[in-house]
Amino acid sequence: MDVLDVTPDTDTFAGNAFLVLGTRPTLVDTSGHAEVVEEVAAHTDSLDAVVLTHQHWDHANALDAVVERFDPDVYAYADHELRTHAIDDGDSVEMGDETFEVVYTPGHAADHVSLCSETTLFSGDVVVHDDGAFDYGSFGRTDQPGQSRERLIESIRTLLDRLPESVEQMYAGHGDAFHGDVRDVVETALSRAEKREPKYPDE
Repeated sequence: MDVLDVTPDTDTFAGNAFLVLGTRPTLVDTSGHAEVVEEVAAHTDSLDAVVLTHQHWDHANALDAVVERFDPDVYAYADHELRTHAIDDGDSVEMGDETFEVVYTPGHAADHVSLCSETTLFSGDVVVHDDGAFDYGSFGRTDQPGQSRERLIESIRTLLDRLPESVEQMYAGHGDAFHGDVRDVVETALSRAEKREPKYPDE
């Protein structure tokens, strides 16, 4: 299963979108920029599904353009006018050549989910490898209205409980992809979040 970053020119604070190739071509998040459509089209003529980790602007704003071009199934936790399939904690979604479990991971966003297979984690914003605040294990910000550090901490713990030992790839909503000991990165993010200190100096 090949995973391609189709937002290679975005900066740290712009959302990533990942194209999962294989039997069922799937886009995880759409980024905030409609240019993602041409990036996807450069690699596949068809797109079977879009799965949203959450619906913040930088992750879902280009959904309209993607649906107009490819007419995929759209999976999301929260309601959306373009959603065709509601997903909930414990559900399974076929992406590429693998089956991913949906893990409900709110805190950064009330509708946030992560997607985990035997080899790969799409963590959205709950855990990222590097994001300008920390390298090798950071976490989504929780200083905006409707966000909760305590709920985020609980979500990271849940993710660790459900993360297979065999996972060696992590694709997050911001920063770089990571290949290696994903569990260690998630544990590092948890330890930093548990300090309950501001993520950014101006928080």
